[in-house]
Amino acid sequence: MKPSNIAIEVINLCKTFQGKLAVNNLSLTVQEGEIYAFLGPNGAGKSTTIKMLITLLNFDSGMATILGHNLKTEADTIRLKIGVALQEASLDESQTGLEFLSLQGGLYGLHSDQIKKRIEDLIPLIDIGEAIKKPIKTYSGGMKRRLDLAASIIHNPKILFLDEPTTGLDPISRNKVWAEINRLNKELGMTIFLTTQYLEEADQLADRVGIINGGRLVAEDTPSNLKTSIGRDLIIVKIDKINDSGIQNIRKISEADKVEFKKNILTISTKSGSKIIGKIVIELNKQGVNIETLTLRETTLDDVFLEVTGNRLQTQE
Repeated sequence: MKPSNIAIEVINLCKTFQGKLAVNNLSLTVQEGEIYAFLGPNGAGKSTTIKMLITLLNFDSGMATILGHNLKTEADTIRLKIGVALQEASLDESQTGLEFLSLQGGLYGLHSDQIKKRIEDLIPLIDIGEAIKKPIKTYSGGMKRRLDLAASIIHNPKILFLDEPTTGLDPISRNKVWAEINRLNKELGMTIFLTTQYLEEADQLADRVGIINGGRLVAEDTPSNLKTSIGRDLIIVKIDKINDSGIQNIRKISEADKVEFKKNILTISTKSGSKIIGKIVIELNKQGVNIETLTLRETTLDDVFLEVTGNRLQTQE
């Protein structure tokens, strides 16, 4: 195995189900210590991709390496180095939380004292108090999700794969999971690959975001770069009136890309709303235009998704 800072490398990966390409020539690279978010709607190919990367699903063509190990020929080695929490938690509901975590630690070859120490470390993440000693069938959905996440990291994996880790969780539970993902990454240097259909999740957590649609990677960069390079800010001004020459003066402002005036609403599309909003106000004041309201709507990842796919992700959720 050659030394490398690459945690995950995927080259032209394809997977077909019943003649339909679920993953279509997918290529991506994730660096060690990075949080990489795979963003897309249901059916985009996110879960299929993650199942291939964790060795649960064979791919049809292409190649991939995990920590330098070939996904096709070194699956057993890879499984010992990764942690996985899928959408549907694999829990034996007849066990208590403690029994489940102990079993998981044993399956990864940890000794009893190591398991005890790891469970002590993970108790704050699970955050269910005395319920840890009760059968899992008595747990809420959020408790089960946090227990499953704890089980996936009991052996301190090099890479953690999370398939829509907060789907169905209430806001408080979601924030706890986000905080733990950040802690694992920042304090332990754990590489994290997560799939999500939540824009805020990708924006909050990810160092880089890959947008997948129809099995293809259609955009990839940091959240801020995606919003800057692809999206547009909108300055929306409600005014009483403005003449044609006034609109032309607004259009002459540097970086005012598109200016429209309809039904007393002046809309300016730009790449840098915060930079030119002052110039817009000054120009309108010069013209004696009365400003009733002024709003700066900055670009979101949903705007980026709309630009690269033609659909809004929020609508598809």
